[in-house]
Amino acid sequence: MTPAIEAARRANIRHRVIEFEFDSEADRGYGEEAAAALGVTPDMVYKTLVAKLDGKQLVIALVPVRSELNLKSLATFAGGRRAEMATAQEAERSTGYKIGGISPLGQRRPLSTYVDSSVLKLPAVYVSGGRRGLELELAPGDLVACCGARLGEIAR
Repeated sequence: MTPAIEAARRANIRHRVIEFEFDSEADRGYGEEAAAALGVTPDMVYKTLVAKLDGKQLVIALVPVRSELNLKSLATFAGGRRAEMATAQEAERSTGYKIGGISPLGQRRPLSTYVDSSVLKLPAVYVSGGRRGLELELAPGDLVACCGARLGEIAR
């Protein structure tokens, strides 16, 4: 059990844990590999990214795996002047997860979380369960509530 799964259980939200084998040598990215293994469209799989606002405040951003994070939109939405991606070391130290398995749930230090509003169009969303090859299926509203997230247009 990972901290992400434990967080979903503690929050008493309906979720499903899905474990799958992934091919690290595949031509497609991990998110698309996960979508294929889960049998869902890539638009339903969200990646968890750690960004830094104004050079100091770390935040979480969730966007569909086929999308890119619009750093300018994130900064504006989060009340900052600029945003940049956090380093791998900053992301791992802050969340307690390894790169490629960062979950929006159960982080070592909960960070302010921003989710692309496209999530509300989905019947379910898939996010990392805390390591590669482990995904959580959640209702979009439950994900937002469990993370205390704010919704906005942050993907492009």
